Amino acid sequence: MVGPTYAKRLERLKIETVEDLLYHFPSRYDDLTLISPINRLQPGEMVTIRGKIISIKNEYTRSGKKIQKGIVVDQSGEIEAIWFNQPFLIKTIKVGEEYSFSGKVDWFGRKIVMVSPQYEHLGAGNKPTIHTGRLVPVYPETARVSSKWLRSRIAPLLGQIPPEFDDFLPAKIKRENSLIDLTQAIKWIHFPESNVQAEKARDRLAFDELFLIQLASLKRKKDWQDKKLAHQFSVNQEKVLEFLRRLPFELTYAQKRSVREILTDLTRKKPMNRLLEGDVGSGKTVVAAIAAYVSFLNGFQTAVMAPTTILANQHFLTFDQMLTPLGVKISLLIGSTKRSKQDTISKTPDIIIGTHALLHRRARFEKLGLAIIDEQHRFGVKQRAQLVKGREAPHLLTMTATPIPRTIALTLYGDLDLSVIDEMPPGRKRVKTWVVPPQKRKDAYQWIKKQVKETDEQAFIICPLIEESETLQSIKAATVEYEELSKEVFPDLKLGLLHGRLKVKEKDKVVNHFREGKLDILVSTPVVEVGLDIPQATVMMIEGADRFGLAQLHQLRGRVGRGAKESFCLLFTAMTEGKTIQRLKAMEKTYLGMELAELDLKLRGPGEIYGTKQHGFPDLRVASFTDLNLIKKSRLAAEKIIVQINKHTLIKRKLEEIMSKIIEPN
Repeated sequence: MVGPTYAKRLERLKIETVEDLLYHFPSRYDDLTLISPINRLQPGEMVTIRGKIISIKNEYTRSGKKIQKGIVVDQSGEIEAIWFNQPFLIKTIKVGEEYSFSGKVDWFGRKIVMVSPQYEHLGAGNKPTIHTGRLVPVYPETARVSSKWLRSRIAPLLGQIPPEFDDFLPAKIKRENSLIDLTQAIKWIHFPESNVQAEKARDRLAFDELFLIQLASLKRKKDWQDKKLAHQFSVNQEKVLEFLRRLPFELTYAQKRSVREILTDLTRKKPMNRLLEGDVGSGKTVVAAIAAYVSFLNGFQTAVMAPTTILANQHFLTFDQMLTPLGVKISLLIGSTKRSKQDTISKTPDIIIGTHALLHRRARFEKLGLAIIDEQHRFGVKQRAQLVKGREAPHLLTMTATPIPRTIALTLYGDLDLSVIDEMPPGRKRVKTWVVPPQKRKDAYQWIKKQVKETDEQAFIICPLIEESETLQSIKAATVEYEELSKEVFPDLKLGLLHGRLKVKEKDKVVNHFREGKLDILVSTPVVEVGLDIPQATVMMIEGADRFGLAQLHQLRGRVGRGAKESFCLLFTAMTEGKTIQRLKAMEKTYLGMELAELDLKLRGPGEIYGTKQHGFPDLRVASFTDLNLIKKSRLAAEKIIVQINKHTLIKRKLEEIMSKIIEPN
């Protein structure tokens, strides 16, 4: 259908098949439905006219640029249409032929003209237009693949939708939810004749997306519940209370509630499958440590998997401090752990803490009773399954500091039981937050210098990129920023550089120097978003803050304020007004991650909040995670279907397809 050149371009839009093309939906519609006689046109209107071209030519401006001018006539009069720098038009648009033109009517010099209108040859047979005179679909585009090109390829396909577009939704579900047929929805989403048709198409296709995600979630839950459990734990309350008494702090009510929920799960015959959600610094690790201690008391091993070596090392230090005095043997297994050392630790420890090395290098667990996965959305379903494969499953506790709005949690993680730590430990001070405009940059640098130089406090400076990018010149890259800050801004301070491309040993060296106070400022990419706990760090400065979602900014802010000292977060942006500033200003007033995530979800969508590829949220084409009503409807339908899935061949096939794609990291 298309040649190799266009095939490569379409790949950038994730279009590789005819089905992909049909499912490449418009992001909006241009309303060009107003068709007007030429003699009634008024400046400022967006209209469509239909008439004959009686002349078209190129003219040169004084600066040497070409303007194309065409005269269009209908029964009521004539008007000039003008375009800029499109000299090919005098051959494309034929004199004497009938065309439809859609665009803005405006003044050009002293006369009214149509400025750069869309055009479409009418031809014979009164064929419906696709570029003009209607609700015109505007698609997500890429270089040299325009909406006009996409419309011209999609329109012919709609009359010959292939058999694989079987409508998988049962008639009863469609009837109960007032949904149109799938074929009709595909046609109407691309070329609706009215806003009502567009809305009905979106309702059906959004329902499909959410329904399949819900179904996949319920399928995982069913598969999990069908596993046989070999490790039903008993809880020694006296020993657990002794552990709690040894802590230098008392658990918050939310922590106690979460511990109670987890320990109840551990005593059941079915394996636990629970998500523990809580802000940075809310105390998830101690809750996880209690679960690991109970596993130890029952004679079983625990695996703790983290997405980065920084976080794995942090967990090792914390677990070691809390549990080693109680006789628990703990080992660390990360990518840099030597093979010989792995062999000595693989059978003996009670707790093995590691990164992906736990999967790829296969720690040989003799009696794995509990698997704890931190920042769980950074691991795909298949990766998590590697830790818990087989009919006899360990208990599974997944954790996240990413605030996930309840609508998303309900949709994506319906297979998990949810515990939320929704309060911070007493004495934890709020991090004062300011949005810093460009004109205040020098003052902010001076303030940071004074804050760090006159005390033993330290600062983070976060940059969105590692190196300069041609397409994102305005964003500070960590390497360039490090050089500039070291030489120009803070020449009398000690700076370090941390980013994801450093080798593990180099990362560890930089982090240890910062932890030991040998560095005043750590310039970093968002690799510090999770896992770095430096009590002396009291300043978090974020470059290009508008490039981050509020949830991610909140997590970065959580890297400071870990100790008793007052802490600060400075959000640098080149923006001075508009929605971006309003969004960032919310950080100055709101300190709860969940509230910020809900706000960002409304303003930007999940892919923008979390970074779809990085965090594994599905890329919704039509549906919205803010549509709670549709989420509930699709959930109800999915619950009815999952219990009799084998009776629905088309749904089962579709489910298998989506199970292979959903929530998998790239």
